[in-house]
Parts: sequence; C-alpha cells; structure tokens
Amino acid sequence: MKQIFPVSITVFSLILGMATQGAMAADGAPHRGLAVPDWIVIALYGLSTIGLGLYFSLRQRDTKEYFTGGGNMHPGLIGVSIFATLLSTISYLSMPGEAYAKGPMLLTYIIALPLIYYVVAYVLLPVYMKHRVTSAYELLEQQLGLSVRLLGTSMFLALRLVWMTLLVFLAAGAMCIMMDVGTEHIPKVVLVVGIVSVIYTSLGGLRAVVITDFMQTVLLLGGALLVVITITMKMKGFGWFPTEWNPGWDTQPIISFDPKTRVTLVGTILSVLCWYICTAGGDQTAIQRFMATADVRAARKAVLIQYLVGATVAVTLTLVGFALLGFAHAGGLRAPEDLSADHYFPFYIATHLPAGVSGLVAAAVFAAAMSSIDSGINSVTAVVMTDFLERFGKKPATRHGQIWFARGLALGIGLFVVACARYAGAIPGNITAVTNKTVNLLVAPIFTLFVFALFMRKVGTVGAWIGAVFGTMVAACISFSGPLVYYLHTHFGIDPAIFDVKIIEATNAATGFPYSTCEDPISFQYIGPVSLVAGIGAGALAGRIWPRHDQRKPEYTTATSRPRK
Repeated sequence: MKQIFPVSITVFSLILGMATQGAMAADGAPHRGLAVPDWIVIALYGLSTIGLGLYFSLRQRDTKEYFTGGGNMHPGLIGVSIFATLLSTISYLSMPGEAYAKGPMLLTYIIALPLIYYVVAYVLLPVYMKHRVTSAYELLEQQLGLSVRLLGTSMFLALRLVWMTLLVFLAAGAMCIMMDVGTEHIPKVVLVVGIVSVIYTSLGGLRAVVITDFMQTVLLLGGALLVVITITMKMKGFGWFPTEWNPGWDTQPIISFDPKTRVTLVGTILSVLCWYICTAGGDQTAIQRFMATADVRAARKAVLIQYLVGATVAVTLTLVGFALLGFAHAGGLRAPEDLSADHYFPFYIATHLPAGVSGLVAAAVFAAAMSSIDSGINSVTAVVMTDFLERFGKKPATRHGQIWFARGLALGIGLFVVACARYAGAIPGNITAVTNKTVNLLVAPIFTLFVFALFMRKVGTVGAWIGAVFGTMVAACISFSGPLVYYLHTHFGIDPAIFDVKIIEATNAATGFPYSTCEDPISFQYIGPVSLVAGIGAGALAGRIWPRHDQRKPEYTTATSRPRK
C-alpha cells in the first residue's frame, strides 16, 4: 500500500501529460492556470496522504508509536523525513527565486556540510541518543530544572507555530499564482492545504508523517527536475546556464566588513553552520526523529542521508532558478511585470508545462508545505502532551484515551495554524529574508539551553535563563533592525544615515497597504551566529555569578567518551 500510492500518482500524471501535449497553443504561447487533469492529480495526491494516515492509525497501540514510530524506524526514511521537514515550501520557492534574482551564493552552504555532519553525528548524537525521551525538553529539566524545561518548550512552540503559519501562507500564495487567481483567495487555499495535512497527521502519527515525507521528497525533486528538463528542451540545449555574473544579481563578496551587505560567502557558511547545528541540537522536530531510530549508528545514517538529499535538492533548485532566468532572457517566460522572483517558479509550472504534468509539480508545492506542516504538528503535539499535560499528571488514564487525545490535540493545533496563516504576509522581504527573520529568531536561543544543560556544567538555572533571553533579544534586534531604526527616527528624531541606511517605501503582502520602513543595517545572515555567541557568552558569565549548585554532569563529555558508571 505504501508503494502503490506514489507510483500510481506518478504514472497517472505522466499518462495525462502525454495525452494532453496539445494543451499549449501551436505557437508555444503559455496557457494560464491549472487544467482539469492537474486538479485530478492534486486530488489523488491529497487523498493518498489521508489514506496513509488512516492506514497507520489502525496500527497504533500507544503514544510511543504515535510520536516516535516505536523507536525502530529505518534510518533512510528518517533522514529523508528530516530533510523534507526542514525544506518546506519556504526553501522550495526561495532557492529558485534567490538564484534568479540575487545570485548563487546561498548554494555555497554545501561547503559547510562536512563540518556540520561531524558536529551533529559525533558530538551531539552520542549525548542525545543516551536518553530515550519523547520530548527533547525533558533533558533540560534533568539538568537545569522545571522552569528551564518550560522555557525551552515555550520557545519551541512559538518558533514552530510561527514557522508553520508562514509556510502555509507562502504555499497558498504559490498556489494562487498557479491557479491564476488573486491573492484574495489565499485564505481558501490555506484552508485546503492545512486541512489535508492536519487530517493525515492527526490520524497517522509519526509513521504516516515519515512515509508521506518520503513521497513528498520524490515529488518535489521530480517537479524541479521537470522544470529544468522542459526549459532545456524548449531552448534546445543548456544555453540558459549562466557563464558570467548576471548584471541584475546582487554583489555577493566572499567577505564584507559592512554588516548590511545582504549575502556573503562567509556569512552564508556561518549562518547555515549555526542553523543546522542548532536545529539538530535544540529542535523537537529533529530530535524526535533521532529518537525514532534504533541507536546512534542508525541516527548517524539518518543525518548523512538528510544532508546528501538536501545538497542534491539544493543544487537542483538553484538550477531551476538559472533555467528560469535564461528562459526569461530568451523571451520565453512572459511573466507579468509585477510578479516577484519568488513566484516565477510556480508561474512557469502553471503556464508552460503540459496539463497533468503541471498537476504533478503543483502537487510538489503542496507536498513541500505538507511535509513541514505534518512534522510541525506532530512535534508540537508531542511537546504539549509530554511537557505540559503528562508532566503535570493531566493525561488520560488509558492508552486508547491517550492516542485519541493526541489526535484531537494535533487537529486543534493544525486548525489554529491554518487560522493564523492569513496574517503571515505582514513581514517584509523576499522569502529568503522573511524566513531568516522569523524562523531563525529562536533557533539559536533554544539551542543555548541544551548547551548549558549538557555541555557546560557550571551554568545553572539563572545563567540558562539569562543566556536564552539575551540571545533572543539580540536575534530580534538584528531580525528587525530596519523597523527598529525607523522607530528611532520617527519617535526620537534619529537620522537613519547614522546607521548608513535610508527610508524605503514598501507594501504589506497581507493587506496590500503601503508603509514606510528603513533598510536593514545588519544582514539577516548574522541573526543565528551572533545570537548564539551572545547567548552562550551571557549565560557563561552569569554562570560564574550564579553557578549550578548540584553536581549533575553530562553523561558524555566528548564525542568518543563512554557513559559514566
């Protein structure tokens, strides 16, 4: 059954695509919107995910199965699931848009992957896999007390709820482009995307999430490859591949001492290094999947597969951006002048692919959204159940009752995210900048709590609180440095030129109303690294004043040491 769904959808869509090759006009003019065969493909995909959720729901016996898949899932599936969770619609749309409009520098993050793998696989995993926990934040209470556990849990909930809200909004915007309808229909699309994800996630638990993540990864990679292949065929070769720096791209130096330089090689590597390590070491969505593997060796395989798949998809999506840019310069894209670069990818899907094939790639956009929604809902539900309800003795008495309560809680969380998604457009910037300004806001501060709990035994509860709060404040100041400078200008008369920036006019994507703000004096690439260093530094300093009074120590002191007897 698990194999039939993705194969049947792919075969069905390809048959429809071949049968409808004449959907485009004879002169190659693009059609507009999705055709009936496209909607059939998308509907089949949505129904297949719901079917998987129902299938796995019939096999669940307790909440351990629901949240960790029994703790013995295949590392290959887990690795793909982690990748799909962390990619989402945000990356699926932003990487082609970034390569199209700004340049290829973000792809250089691949350089950092070997170092990231070593730190995660040989420094973090031996510590985390020693503790078979449902919620990662149980580890915080073991070392630093209940208040730090609740702090970490609350920060994670805020992070993931905002993250899911943002990606649902972005997925809905992309679907509106593909359907050739206005942004006023975003709430309706949000409802459909969210409801499908919520249903199969609330029913099937982690096993359904992991299996559908695998399906979604195949879809999104295949969809991106289809775009590259079709443009190559239309242009009769690889003439779209850039052989020199495009004049429209940003200046992206190796290093810059101007903090407002948007993207640099060093900034990219530092930002990605920080994000991957902090996510693996502090985010329930990642740690929960490590706990779903049998042991440290299996978890390492999962991480390796995650990074290999991630690098492959990143290269493919960057090539999509290059292909779209070359196709546009050749006069083939014919996109509206007011269309943002982030939306050229969905525009091409809807207007230049044959009917049926468009549906397959559109399903990939749905898949990218659902792969993150399902994982986010499952992880948030696990945290609420474990860190709040079970911790304070509020869980249902029977196993059957616990499973149904978890399903109902997942459903409620998902509906809450769907309801909030319509307001996500209030944050300025393209998808890459918006993502970093929101998702990265709490990633490093959460990880600092685990650093204090598991690796810095002198830092106590007070130091952990100070480090996390200070790191969050620093991250917020960098994330919203432009609006902050504008506030200082309007309320205190401070000239933005002092910060070497100027006032700009922008439009709220959610409301359509214009507003004024300032350029960011500090690039979003520094949010993670600077907030991490600031948080750890502040916590370490506070630890000298208010040291940890108990003598509990991490069970591992290095990557190769053995557990203490």
